[in-house]
Amino acid sequence: MNLSLSTRLAAAAFVTAALFTPGFAAHAAESAAPAAAAATCPALLNKTFPRLQDDKPENLCQYAGKVILVVNTASYCGFTPQYKGLEALYREYGKQGLVVLGFPSNDFHQEMSDNAKIATFCKDTYNVQFPMFAPSHVTEPKPNALYEQLILATGDQPKWNFYKYLIGRDGKVVGVYPSLVTPDNKDFVAKIKTLLAQKP
Repeated sequence: MNLSLSTRLAAAAFVTAALFTPGFAAHAAESAAPAAAAATCPALLNKTFPRLQDDKPENLCQYAGKVILVVNTASYCGFTPQYKGLEALYREYGKQGLVVLGFPSNDFHQEMSDNAKIATFCKDTYNVQFPMFAPSHVTEPKPNALYEQLILATGDQPKWNFYKYLIGRDGKVVGVYPSLVTPDNKDFVAKIKTLLAQKP
């Protein structure tokens, strides 16, 4: 195989840098890591949202390979006590690969406008430990990027607070559950267990 002069010079420069530049290899590995992560991340999860408690950006790719329960939440809803059941699911099955993602939303006019107050309410009232994100829209015409794809994939958008989307380890939506389906519903929990038993 004949390589051009420019190609040979570039290769030589890379080898020289790798041999004589301190930390070059580590830096190259760090630079390659995000690209590798993106390559293995399902398109549905390749999105970033600010966390509820501090607005720090968090990419959902970190949950690739897990069973994911996505829920739109609100503080002043008749279904708000479902926070307790959602947290119980997260604690019981988290080590097996379940993660609950909470997306507060005022689309149904039952959520506070202050992120800090929402975070305090969730922690003080229900000791919520599962990941929560800053308030956003979850219904059309302007759902956030994740909900836009959830709606597109299922043809079903949240009809009320605590609507639930279940995502398998392969990053595909496998079920949509209305607000009336509680986190401790036997069939619902059985579905989660089945998904957890599957390999990524």
